[in-house]
This record gives sequence, C-alpha cells and structure tokens, in this order.
Amino acid sequence: MRIGVLISGRGSNLKALIEACEEPGFRGRIALVVSNRPGAAGLAVAEAAGVPTAVIDHKEFSMRETFDAELHRALTKAGVELVCNAGFMRILSDGFVEKWRDRQLNIHPSLLPAFKGLHVHQRALDAGVKITGCTVHFVRPEMDEGPIVAQAAVPVLPGDTAETLSQRVLDAEHKLYPLALKLVVEERARVVDEHVRIDYDGATVGGPLFVPSS
Repeated sequence: MRIGVLISGRGSNLKALIEACEEPGFRGRIALVVSNRPGAAGLAVAEAAGVPTAVIDHKEFSMRETFDAELHRALTKAGVELVCNAGFMRILSDGFVEKWRDRQLNIHPSLLPAFKGLHVHQRALDAGVKITGCTVHFVRPEMDEGPIVAQAAVPVLPGDTAETLSQRVLDAEHKLYPLALKLVVEERARVVDEHVRIDYDGATVGGPLFVPSS
C-alpha cells in the first residue's frame, strides 16, 4: 500500500512510520511526505530516508479548499492509497476528508473522546486525570472525531508538567502509530458502521486495540 504522510513540524511520528515501513514484511511504503510549512524539520527526516517530499505552503492559498485541492492532487499523482496525518497542523475541508474517507488516519495525544483540540496535556493536568494517552483514528470532518483504531494508556505521575507528560505521551505515539498503520495496511482493521473491527489472527473483534503503558 502506498502511503502519504502529512506533516507541519519536526516529524518525530514520521520517523517512527518510516522505520516501521522499512521492517521486513511490512505491506506498505511511504510514497510521499507533504508539509504545509517550507521549513518543517520533518522534510529533512524524509529526505534522509530517501522518501519523496513536497511542500504546499498554505499561506500561498487564499481559501482552504484551494489548498486542499492542491494537496489532493499531489497525493493522487504519487499514487497514494492511504494518508497519515503526523503532526499536521491544518484543519482539512469536509470535501477533502470525504474524498479520503476511511483512507486517512490521524494521531491525537489523548484518549479520545477526551481532550479534543489543543493544549491537551495541560488540560489533562488541570482536570486531575490519572491516566491519559494517545489515539489513532480514521479522520472525519469534525475535529478529532472518527472511528478509533488503537489507543495507548500513559499514566499521569505526581509532579508532572505539561512538558514531561507530553514527552511520555509522544513516546507512546511512536509505538502506537506504526502498530495501527500495520493493522490498516494488512486490512486487519476496517470500518464497519462507524466502528473499527480488528481481525486478531482470523477472529474479528469489535472495538479498538488498547495498549497499556509499559
């Protein structure tokens, strides 16, 4: 399966996905990395791995829909079959999302549906939760909505700051996203009635994969 990865920043999740695709027997490869920011450090990560890159600067487009149309054109030209958002800091138009329905993944640094949006870790600390984590889900037009593929739990420790908690959640993301991607490219995770059904060695089980913290 040909994969397109959308980034805006340093590309740490991109690096994890690249490494996963390089593993023997992995049934997907990254065909294109697209950044909406020309100076994104993740572009260098992709180039170092020999992955084709493209920059589509959102500031050059007056309308979200025209930016999304150019993004769609670049992905289809590269033969992309599945899109992975990896730190992509743009809200995509409903039209783009529908074109890639059930073919676009996103990772969010909370246990959705809790703490959608931004400033997730500080909000988790302010709420006093004892467990947070990250979620990989199929993208829907509503922000941080969509059928959940997999989640990982991360404990909130005494004395945590938003920065320390963020780093532990990010470490979990780097393990969870490749695992979720593997399930999707192997067609073991599929959307049925807006829920993900996962095939565990031939047995189809309802609900997302949940990974406890190590």
